[in-house]
Amino acid sequence: MTLDRPYAGLRVLDLGQGIAAPYCAMLLAMQGAEVVKLEPPIGDWSRGLGVRYGDQTAMSVQFNRGKRSLALDLKSAVGREVAIGLALRADIVVEGFRPGVAARRDLGYEALSARNKRLVYVSVSGFGQEGPNIDLPCTDSVAQAFSGLVAVNIGNDGTPHRVGALIIDALTGLYAAQSVGVALYARERHGTGRHIEVSLTQCAAAVLGHRLGEHVLEGGKPRVLNVPTGSYATTDGWIMIALIREEDFPRLAGALDRPELADDARFHTFAARADNAAALFEMLRARFATESTAYWLERLRSADILADRVNGFDDWLANPHVVATGGAVSVAQSGMGTFMTPRTPGVPPEFDRTMPPAPSIGEHGRAVLEEFGLDEIAIGRLAAEGVLLLPGAP
Repeated sequence: MTLDRPYAGLRVLDLGQGIAAPYCAMLLAMQGAEVVKLEPPIGDWSRGLGVRYGDQTAMSVQFNRGKRSLALDLKSAVGREVAIGLALRADIVVEGFRPGVAARRDLGYEALSARNKRLVYVSVSGFGQEGPNIDLPCTDSVAQAFSGLVAVNIGNDGTPHRVGALIIDALTGLYAAQSVGVALYARERHGTGRHIEVSLTQCAAAVLGHRLGEHVLEGGKPRVLNVPTGSYATTDGWIMIALIREEDFPRLAGALDRPELADDARFHTFAARADNAAALFEMLRARFATESTAYWLERLRSADILADRVNGFDDWLANPHVVATGGAVSVAQSGMGTFMTPRTPGVPPEFDRTMPPAPSIGEHGRAVLEEFGLDEIAIGRLAAEGVLLLPGAP
C-alpha cells in the first residue's frame, strides 16, 4: 500500500453489471485495488447498450477501466465453485444481483462471511434487500421516477422529465465506494468485515433530502427557490444565472438595463418573486433574447451575478479552464481509438490517465484462473464445456 494508491494489495471480485456496481469497483481500482470483473460469457449487458465497438460500448468502457475480465457461467456448478473460491480470497465482493440470487448461488454474504470474517461485501440493487418492491426491476430512469426526482424536474413545457444522464446509477456507485472505505477502516480497527447494502431508489431519495424537507414543512406546496434563477435563451445559445442573496436582484436588474424591476413591489423579495415568477420570467426571457451569451456574461459577471454559458460537450472540452486544469483525460481503448473522458475527482490525475483500458470479455480469464491454482488442462476443460469463455480459443 502507498499513500497514492491506498487500496494496493486489496482484491476485489466485481459481480456487477451495468453501471452502479461496476462503477463502485472501478473507483476501488483507481485507488489501487486489483479488480476481477466476473461476467457471463455473453458479457456484461452494458456491452450491448449504445453503439458497439467490438464487444465494448461507451458505457462499458467508462465504468470498467482498470479491471481484469473473467467470463464464467455461474449457472454451472463448476462455474459457481470457481466464483466462490475467488470470493473467499477477496477482500471485497461487489454484487448487483436481484435480492436472493447471490445466496441461491452460494455467493451471498452469510455463506461467504462465515468462511471469510474479514470480507467486505457490497450488495447493489434497485429497491434494497427487503420490502415489498425487492423483486421489481429497476433502472436509473425508474429510480428517478420512484424517488420524486422526475416530479421536481419540470420543464418549460410543464412536463416532468428524467435527468438526461444516468445520474442515479453513478451516485449509487459513489455511495457504495465511500461505504467500502468506511468498512475497510472499521475492519482495520476491529478485524471483521461487514455487509453494505445500497439501492438505486434510496440513493436517489438521499440526494433529494432538502426537497423533501421543503415539501413537508411547507404543506406540500414548497415555494420556488431563488427566483429568477434558471436558464435563458440568448441570440446564440443559452445562459444560466443563479441568485443566492436578496441583494443580487437589484444588481441583476441593473445589468439587464431594467433597474425599474428592482423597484417593483412584486419583485422586492425572493418570496414575492416566487409569487410572481411567471411575469418575471417572461420579462427576463424577452430581455436575454436580445443579446449574445458573451455579451450577457460580461455584463452579469461585472455585476457580480453568478452566471455561465450552458455548454455542450464540445464547449466543455475546449474550455480554457478545463484544458488548463486537466479536467479531461485521454483514454486509449482497443477498437475505439483514443477519446476524452472527465477526470475522476479525488484520484491523482496521473493514475486516472494511466488506468488500463476496459477489458474485453474474458480477456484475463486464463491468467486469473492460473493465479487461482487451475492448470492448463483444467482451464481447457472449462472452456470446452462452455463454462469459461477464452478469447481466441477454438
